[in-house]
Amino acid sequence: CGGVVWPAALALCRFLDTPTGRQQINLLDNSTLELGAGTGLVSIVATLLGAKMTATDLPEILGNLRCNLNRNTKWQGRHEPQVTALPWGYKLEEMFPHSTHHYDYVFAADVVYHHDCLNELLDTMLHFCQTGTTIILANKVDYQSDLVFLENFKKAFNATLLTELDKVRIYSATMRI
Repeated sequence: CGGVVWPAALALCRFLDTPTGRQQINLLDNSTLELGAGTGLVSIVATLLGAKMTATDLPEILGNLRCNLNRNTKWQGRHEPQVTALPWGYKLEEMFPHSTHHYDYVFAADVVYHHDCLNELLDTMLHFCQTGTTIILANKVDYQSDLVFLENFKKAFNATLLTELDKVRIYSATMRI
């Protein structure tokens, strides 16, 4: 899955590079994490828009992800992007303790595809969503399980639909208090 640019990644990148997108999601010098970065397109665009980017995915995806980020951002962004492994729901506090890992934004584009890992994905989002964090979820709804995940996402977070582009819904979400 990490070798394909999916529709939600394209839609999110297009949105981020619009005046409305830049106004609603100001990445300049903000600490940003991407879950399931795959080819790294969203992380590349975020880096070029000034984010302090950390791209994550499964260990077997990281070589291609790192190569793509380096080729497309070297000497072009304000900050050098980081790449690290992140299996969803696995030792989150041990690997990414709240005391040292705070992100202004957490991106997730087209990550609702391993339908047997959706609880772990939601747990991972909950772990990284702290006070001051905004989750940006971009997802094309193809299956009933996508709708179930979106309902659980909306229950877990204060979620707002920012836009819909080419059947891709882009949400902004913050933690519930």
